[in-house]
Amino acid sequence: MSIGNPPPGDDRTPTDERPTVGRVLAQARREAGLTIDEVSGSTRVRVPIVHAIEQDDYSRCGGDFYARGHIRLIARAVGSDPDALVAQYDAEHGSPAPTPASQMFEAERLRPERRRPNWTAAMVAAIAVVIAFVGFNLFSGGSKDSGDQAGQPSAPASAKPSTGTQSHQGQPGGQPKKPDPKDSAIAAVPADKVTVKITAEEDKSWISAVNGTGQTLFQSVLEKGASKTFTDDKQIKLVVGNAGAVKMFVNGKDLGPAGDQGEVVRLNFTPGDPQAG
Repeated sequence: MSIGNPPPGDDRTPTDERPTVGRVLAQARREAGLTIDEVSGSTRVRVPIVHAIEQDDYSRCGGDFYARGHIRLIARAVGSDPDALVAQYDAEHGSPAPTPASQMFEAERLRPERRRPNWTAAMVAAIAVVIAFVGFNLFSGGSKDSGDQAGQPSAPASAKPSTGTQSHQGQPGGQPKKPDPKDSAIAAVPADKVTVKITAEEDKSWISAVNGTGQTLFQSVLEKGASKTFTDDKQIKLVVGNAGAVKMFVNGKDLGPAGDQGEVVRLNFTPGDPQAG
């Protein structure tokens, strides 16, 4: 054996003894006396995803943004520190380098809008068709009635007209029940739509929101304490500046901050997110 050389087969290197994010969450869940089904029920994260995260498998999450959101939700449910675990996840998997805000915002402002359909012409054509159909029915009905009314007694009315005092679905005065302004806008959206709510909790943030047809829904600064909610049948595309200052709610689910302080992120949400996968 030569001096200064390690013995054959001794290739040991120092390792990080810190437990992984999945192991920390699994241990905290067991110490809290919770099952995976109970964690899934309280966080709305599907059972296979919770099980995979405890095994440090994030392939079912659908990307780093969803993975961070799942980690935050599960950590809160089992009593762990969500910020520390998300920071550890970024350290283990690599956090993407932030894009300069000036370049991102300028690109969004210069992007041409998609040409919108000519709804005026379509409406005029539809009205013309309706008028022609009604006129034809009146002409045909009048000719038929003139031949049938001879020697025929008039039929009694089969129903009484509504007086406006009848209840409408159990409400007095015939007035429909008005929605409670305190009801959550997210909870009222059907499951086949995508709903994104953004709240500027820490500081102001520049937001750009585009729906599934390419229409710009919002493009401005969201001041601290303000919120915006966007809904579409297909998808919501977002560009978020100063991502760490805003909190995201997607289809009624709290995903926490959109990113880090000063970071600019692009996000795309569809119906069913963030439980897709």
